[in-house]
Amino acid sequence: MPEKFAVITGGSTGIGAELVKLAVKDGYSVLTAADTPFTEDFGPEVETLDVDLSTVEGVDRLLSRADDRRIDLLCANAGHGLGHAFLDQKVEDWRHVIDTNITGTIYLLHKVLPAMVARNEGKVLVTGSIAGYIPGSFQAVYNASKSFVDYFTDAIRNELKESDGVQITTLKPGPVDTDFFARGDMLDTLVGDPDTPEKRRDPALVAKDGWDALMSGKDSIFSGWSTKIQGEMAGITPASVLAEQHRKMAEPGSADKN
Repeated sequence: MPEKFAVITGGSTGIGAELVKLAVKDGYSVLTAADTPFTEDFGPEVETLDVDLSTVEGVDRLLSRADDRRIDLLCANAGHGLGHAFLDQKVEDWRHVIDTNITGTIYLLHKVLPAMVARNEGKVLVTGSIAGYIPGSFQAVYNASKSFVDYFTDAIRNELKESDGVQITTLKPGPVDTDFFARGDMLDTLVGDPDTPEKRRDPALVAKDGWDALMSGKDSIFSGWSTKIQGEMAGITPASVLAEQHRKMAEPGSADKN
């Protein structure tokens, strides 16, 4: 059995599933959790758990399943999107986005990081997003939640800078070709149109970008050159312009306008 142990959330599909494969390839045994069914057979080194990671109780179930094993690697990847205008969204839907992307993520980090800091050893990859740099018209709650994640990881990285054996890396992808847009009811948008997969990055490439950045000790990475440019431009572009640009990508029906 591998001596290295990884916990990966959101591992049933997309970026998370690709991170599981990379971890196994690198010699980790893996416990992966998600709130959608696991359909892929990752092999004997991977244990799967169906659990709602938007709740403290769900995260506690995940950590209980880890059974006091030393967590050498944590990939906090679980997340949910949500399209449509804010005022058209149900309260329970936007709360689920916030609870998964923010509350569940930081609670998991709060529980796992102390042991890593105590032994001054461990690796953490957190999936943020370029969306965190852009006012997300018709995806407002999701983008704001990722802004929290992006800047929260910047802050705790600084707080823990004396623990130089603990590496925290933030993965910041742009649109990725996963079921994210179907689950967020965004298939009729320009960014989520299933007929234009070329507008979205392969999740395997995104996961590899994040993995390589983590293993090489980088603080963060924008996945893909166009995402990197977008991130750099976001800092000098007025928020009103960014919001209008996002509207053109994410407004319901925008796929039919182009």
